[in-house]
Amino acid sequence: MNEFPVFKPIADTAVLVEFENRIAQSVNDQVLALLNALETEDIDGVIEAVPSYRTLLVYYDPLRASYTEMVAKLESLEATKTSKTVTGRHWKVPVWYGGPAAKDLAKVAQKNSLTEEEVIQIHSETKYRVYLVGFAPGWTFLGGLDERIHTPRLDTPRAEVPAGSISIGGQQGLICGPAMPSGWNLIGQTPEKTWAPEREEPFFIRPGDTVKIQRIDEQTFEQLQTRVSGGERVSKRLSDNDAN
Repeated sequence: MNEFPVFKPIADTAVLVEFENRIAQSVNDQVLALLNALETEDIDGVIEAVPSYRTLLVYYDPLRASYTEMVAKLESLEATKTSKTVTGRHWKVPVWYGGPAAKDLAKVAQKNSLTEEEVIQIHSETKYRVYLVGFAPGWTFLGGLDERIHTPRLDTPRAEVPAGSISIGGQQGLICGPAMPSGWNLIGQTPEKTWAPEREEPFFIRPGDTVKIQRIDEQTFEQLQTRVSGGERVSKRLSDNDAN
């Protein structure tokens, strides 16, 4: 049985730090706690660190630190970090469960023996944990999806899904960033941009944050979409009390 974390070389420019091989908040907390500790330390040679569900990929300059030296520094940091939990920010993201970005809503309902309204209610009333932001800019992967609406991905991915699509893939939820190919089930759309390079904070949702849904209608969606096109962020930041 492996003891975690496990350190692996990725070519000669990165170290992959692996934690337990499962999707769980406790595992992701350890990833993000190491990331936070790394960001507070001035470790020579570190270029960037990229978190996922259960791993942290640390890029480094091999001319300034060897793989052995980098692993030793990360092992020391992991052993001495003071916290294994992460307190993120809390967001309420507006979502319209209609239009072309909800084309799989009926299928999700039928597969789970629910009505479309029941699927919407279950999805919109769940508090989600942001496990990672990646794959493509702004793609936000959400944990905590209610098992009543777990739905397998499509057998054949679509060539493109709308920007801001809200979708389901197995036990995971997703907020799509820019339009991209995807095999996830589309149930709605947000007017928000989870990646906006023109804004001061291009990625405002981060790993470790939580997300709640604000259900909106088509008219409100169009109004908010206009505000977003003008550079505004329309998702609301919640206090710790409001997030619970």
